[in-house]
Amino acid sequence: MNRDASHPYFNLPDFTQPSPPSTPVSFLSNPHHRCGPSDATKGLFVALLGGGLSAGFVGPFSRMAYQTSHLPSLELLIFRCLFHLPIALLLKFRGDPLLGPPDVRVRAFLHAMLNVLSIGCAYSAVQVVPAGNAVTVRKGSSTVCSALLALCLESQGLNGYAWCGLFGSTLGLIIIVGPGLGTLQEGTTGLYTALGYVLAFLGGLALSLGLQVYRSLHFPSCLPTVAFLFGLVGLVVSVPGLFVLQTPVLPQDPLSWSCVVAVGLLALVSFVCVSYAVTKAHPALVCAVLHSEVVVALMLQYYVLYETVTPSDIMGAGVVLGSIAIITVQNLSCEKDGQMEE
Repeated sequence: MNRDASHPYFNLPDFTQPSPPSTPVSFLSNPHHRCGPSDATKGLFVALLGGGLSAGFVGPFSRMAYQTSHLPSLELLIFRCLFHLPIALLLKFRGDPLLGPPDVRVRAFLHAMLNVLSIGCAYSAVQVVPAGNAVTVRKGSSTVCSALLALCLESQGLNGYAWCGLFGSTLGLIIIVGPGLGTLQEGTTGLYTALGYVLAFLGGLALSLGLQVYRSLHFPSCLPTVAFLFGLVGLVVSVPGLFVLQTPVLPQDPLSWSCVVAVGLLALVSFVCVSYAVTKAHPALVCAVLHSEVVVALMLQYYVLYETVTPSDIMGAGVVLGSIAIITVQNLSCEKDGQMEE
């Protein structure tokens, strides 16, 4: 009997009993393995929901403030910088230096200067060209410049899906702003319009440079420090420039004050979200996701400002949204706890 029981026939598995579920070896070796969005995906969602959507209201609200009270762009920048100054209380509470560590202080100030230049150019552009077109040119130039800077300075390339989404979002912006650039009027009006587009392009270039500088900053309380420095540098630059280049105007009606407060709060939220996102994902992809700001600005341009939205604007907005979907979906991945995706 013992010899027969040792025969392979008697050692076959009992198929009448349910077999236990199979578990991959990787899950057995690491019980903390889970499926979830990568850090890059989290950064892109923060840029989309907190950066792009909130920033889409800034351009139209800035134009409303200019139309109702003729509020100068530098004065609007001053009001925005005032919302950044209370962050100094947080830094003092945590015992951190207001201007950052001495070894990175120059780069922190450079980041603040580039952001002030970018915002100043953007606010000046929306006063002479439609808000949607100004935002479009600024975001398009920031995306292209961010991709080139990351490729040249960091040797940080993109995969095929990312390049496809980047190309599609840029194409959508060209579809939106192309017909407007082809019908510029001659004379003074056309000159001011062309100047507005140039300022929007320079604003995008300064934004991309600022994002690259921010990625090189690594110290505790980096985000609140650069947010405070933006407000400080913006005030130092804007206050003298307002009295030299423009005429100060005190808003009188509640609508203007509401627009000023909304611009300050929404811009602060967008600043914080974009600064966080660029540390998690490629700066070019962050700028591409921020193209959602263009779609929001076009909707407000039509429904709130009652400015014309052409079929090319709608078509370009659709291309932009499709490109954002491609960029976001291709970044969805499974990763282990604690694993950082490059």
